[in-house]
Amino acid sequence: MNKFVEAKRAVGKIGDGSVVAISGFNATTSPFYIIDALLEHYLEHGRPRDLFIISDALPAVPGFGLDKIGRYILQDPGQRLVRGFLLPFYGWSPSLQEAVARNLVEAYTWPIGIVTRWLRDVAAGSPGVLTRIGLGTFIDPRQDGGALNDLARAKRTANVELVVIEGREYLLYKAPKPNAAIIRATTADELGNLSMEREAIFGSVLAMAQAAKAHPSGIVIAQVLRAVSLGELHPKSVVVPGPLVDYLVVSPRGNESQRYHWQTYSFDFNPIISGDSPYRVFYEPRRLDLDKVIARRVVLKMAELVAKLGRPIIVNLGIGIPAVAADVIREEDIEEFIHITVESGPWGGYALTGPDFGAAMGHYSVLPMPDQFLLYEGGAIDATSLGFLEVDKEGNVNPAFIPGRMTGPGGFPVIAVGSPRVYFAGEFTAGKREITIDKCKLQIKLDGNITKFIQRVYKIVFSGRYAIEEGKEVFFFTERATFSLTPRGLKLLDIAPGVDLDRDVLGKMGFVPVMDKIESMPEEVFCDRKLGLREELLRALRR
Repeated sequence: MNKFVEAKRAVGKIGDGSVVAISGFNATTSPFYIIDALLEHYLEHGRPRDLFIISDALPAVPGFGLDKIGRYILQDPGQRLVRGFLLPFYGWSPSLQEAVARNLVEAYTWPIGIVTRWLRDVAAGSPGVLTRIGLGTFIDPRQDGGALNDLARAKRTANVELVVIEGREYLLYKAPKPNAAIIRATTADELGNLSMEREAIFGSVLAMAQAAKAHPSGIVIAQVLRAVSLGELHPKSVVVPGPLVDYLVVSPRGNESQRYHWQTYSFDFNPIISGDSPYRVFYEPRRLDLDKVIARRVVLKMAELVAKLGRPIIVNLGIGIPAVAADVIREEDIEEFIHITVESGPWGGYALTGPDFGAAMGHYSVLPMPDQFLLYEGGAIDATSLGFLEVDKEGNVNPAFIPGRMTGPGGFPVIAVGSPRVYFAGEFTAGKREITIDKCKLQIKLDGNITKFIQRVYKIVFSGRYAIEEGKEVFFFTERATFSLTPRGLKLLDIAPGVDLDRDVLGKMGFVPVMDKIESMPEEVFCDRKLGLREELLRALRR
């Protein structure tokens, strides 16, 4: 049987009402060519219809992939192509966010690590994922249960249940098992064996194929760049065995307006991203700004942990200011002491940002995403640094949600709950500001009018109460103040040199933190010179 077919013929095999798993982390491993064909086939034939789409992250960037389907939903609110989505992240699809806000489709969100694990668990015949991830947050059924709009709250196609085992609370994540999967690889042979040598990451393509084939009539469609004869692929390079794949679609790369099979949003192909070329680049130290000051505080804390444990540590760095910590680690030449991981799978190197997030350069290893998140959930990493949008007096954190913008949690909940130490990093206020650094001191000439430390966060994505119960070490680093999470709430530890406690800190908070002795932040983080951490760590580890 010839498995190579045209894209529209392949998607025509998907039945009405199907549950379709689609791979993709922004543009990486996203089968944009087949997603386009799915929409075109529906517009021409009116089928397949009433699909429920599940992804391990989000196969979209603005104007591409599911964002294109989102635009169609906005143009035709009565469409029948898609009835619902279960996606960990909606942030890179403005159209899907609007469709969710307008209640045009069912919309659910689970953390990335839960979806990747769920794919494996349902492939093994389990009813869902049993975990403590999500307790006390908006995913908890006592709050929103992961439903993002009223239609989802009414339909409950994807459901989260509270389960008590031996007096301990857990959440059971349940959703319909996929009976179709659309995945992406680089090369396919005539049997359907798939290799991913030119992709940025592995994602969850194998787990998706396994989940779909666990269904009695499940089908797997793979988008690839090239076809080879049977025997040309090394057996150990095969990521998905051929008998699991039903249809193969050879995709053109596409130009900038198509990006059908680009490695990332910005790169058609870069051998450094795929690991085929070494990453050698002159490193230009980042200029000293507020983000770098905050990132330095995070790195100082991580270096302190290295010295305390007497060994190198494994960390995760989130997007935004936490990603700047990677610049500080490189500048201080301490990469051998602090091993950076990215949730999509890379270890080491330099994580790309923006719509290219998920890919890396100069990394020394890449794990499939389900394996990466198992390490996170199990606490194999030593620490993580994550961003925040809002923090309340109980230490609850909202990283991204605001009314009308429901982005989803991404990898945040699994990483934050799994890591024994969480170093939140963000600016103290938001809005128009004029804050400078002069003579190793912070100068606040005009402060932001948006308070980020408030009485109650809009959505709880990290539960301070559950973090305390689990004995986690939690810190909040900003440019002007540092807090720790205690059983009594947030405790103010120190303030920046040049800052007035009442005017610049307490006067900009929606609650009064716990206060004992308040120290001054280390002045060196505000000075435009290296911190000298390499020498300190070498001395500490020689002891």
